[in-house]
Amino acid sequence: MPRLSRMLAGDGPALLPVPADDPRETERLHDALTPGTPIDDGVALVVATSGTTGVPKGAMLSASALVASATATEERLGGPGSWLLALPAHHIAGMQVLLRSVLAGTSPVVMDVSGGFDPSALIDAVGSMSGPLRYTSLVPGQLVKAFQIPEAVAALASLDAVLLGGAATPVPLREKAHDAGIRLVRTYGMSETAGGCVYDGVPLRDTLVRIHDGRVVLGGKTVASGYRGLPDHPAFAEPGWFRTDDAGTIVDGVLSISGRLDEAISTGGLTVVPQVVEAALITHPAVLECAVVGLPDERLGQKIVVAVVASAPVTLADLRSHVAASLDITAAPRELFLLDSLPTRGPGKLNRAELQTVLEKR
Repeated sequence: MPRLSRMLAGDGPALLPVPADDPRETERLHDALTPGTPIDDGVALVVATSGTTGVPKGAMLSASALVASATATEERLGGPGSWLLALPAHHIAGMQVLLRSVLAGTSPVVMDVSGGFDPSALIDAVGSMSGPLRYTSLVPGQLVKAFQIPEAVAALASLDAVLLGGAATPVPLREKAHDAGIRLVRTYGMSETAGGCVYDGVPLRDTLVRIHDGRVVLGGKTVASGYRGLPDHPAFAEPGWFRTDDAGTIVDGVLSISGRLDEAISTGGLTVVPQVVEAALITHPAVLECAVVGLPDERLGQKIVVAVVASAPVTLADLRSHVAASLDITAAPRELFLLDSLPTRGPGKLNRAELQTVLEKR
């Protein structure tokens, strides 16, 4: 924590957090981001992206960007408080839990997630937190697991806020949390914006959001200065702004994300956004988790398929009719794969590329 304090004060070398328990990932980040070599002035922290292309990029964040993010979060939530760290600290969401604690002058309660997330550990972890305000940050998959243990749900409901980000939050999960008394705050952001910068669709203080040709573009004090070693990357072509790969709309000042532009499926001459189909599928009572990808098809170019983690028997016909009730039938999956779990990357994000590779081999 002292090193983080110095970093926030702009004192000392830039930090590159890496997973302490994963030598292969540490080596991969070392090779891609070359720690120990000169870095741009003003950079306090380099946070690796999840690397969907297989080659991680390092978002370069200044101390002022990190402080702006933490203080804006504190302001939105209602004041400084104590935090529970239940995410890996080398990802931006976990790192921000630590930085918010430093700025609040509190000591975070840390859960050991090196071997995976154990929802039963929430009970004692939350019980050891001091008040008067208590917060944590989770990803949707962790919240799904927490609902398997009533005492863990009660522990989360005792907190003043549970930030939920890293992936889209299905409506049924949000409703379930609301009914259980959990104060969810849905966050949207990424390493390139020092973490969540839009809460429940509303930008934090000093965050700017606009839509350009259907694409979400983010600006403001929390935006990174660029990617390490990639000075001409198009995502940062406009100074002070970051061009995301997310499709979205703004209605009455509220941002809604419909999916990722780089994951759209072209099937039979039509373009289908996987997240839209997933939002329809997750409302099926037997679907716990799902992911939609496109697989090669001689007639359609790509066919829509779905991988499902189910709580009860389910058939392709069931899911197709369920999707057709709210979307055009062309968006309905043409093949069903039942899995025990979905592959993830980073802090609980779906690894769609890995899933597609797995399904192509079946």
